[in-house]
Amino acid sequence: MATVQSDDPTVIIPNLCRILQEQGHMVGSSGSISITRDGKTYFTPSGVLKEYIQPNDIFIYKNSTPFHSPPPTKKLKRSSNSPLFEVIYDKTDADTGIHTHCMSSNLITQVTAGNEVRIQNQEMIKGIAKCKSGGMYKNTDELIVPIVENAPEEADLLPAISKAIDDYPETCAVLVRNHGIYVWGKSWQKTKIMYECYCYLFDLMIKMKQLGITRS
Repeated sequence: MATVQSDDPTVIIPNLCRILQEQGHMVGSSGSISITRDGKTYFTPSGVLKEYIQPNDIFIYKNSTPFHSPPPTKKLKRSSNSPLFEVIYDKTDADTGIHTHCMSSNLITQVTAGNEVRIQNQEMIKGIAKCKSGGMYKNTDELIVPIVENAPEEADLLPAISKAIDDYPETCAVLVRNHGIYVWGKSWQKTKIMYECYCYLFDLMIKMKQLGITRS
């Protein structure tokens, strides 16, 4: 199992990608991670095997202008999710964003009617922060995660995700139907913890439905 031992985003991001790929959350070339820090924003490359990303493969932007790009010989492109991370950073206090096609985050959107996932009275809710007001959810609180509809291109999701953040100011995540999830937080450690809690809760909800358990 890979470990994250550096405070350098160009090291943190590849290590997180390897960890999530080993967990089955970044299969194929799916998923992306971004960190913003000290006026610079870091993005994964697009369409590559995430477990093989190297520090020099990370795109770095400063004030929305390219600051570092991978060697031209690698023919890499910045993640198509990058504009979505930028709007998340613009609208919240987050400094890290994770996007994956985690199977439970996809399935929960298909078994949930409407545009929200709601769950309460579960211990793992306590691992999730309230985005706007700060602090952590209690296990008795109702956690609400908005769902937006999928689109042909990632950039096409920008208006819907921007609106979801406005409409649900406490959320640290948005689900994309038949697609996956975006999670953000105030550090990479907190974002990783919340991401894992969200996926656990979605998996739990799916299994509860399979077992006919209707209580929240």
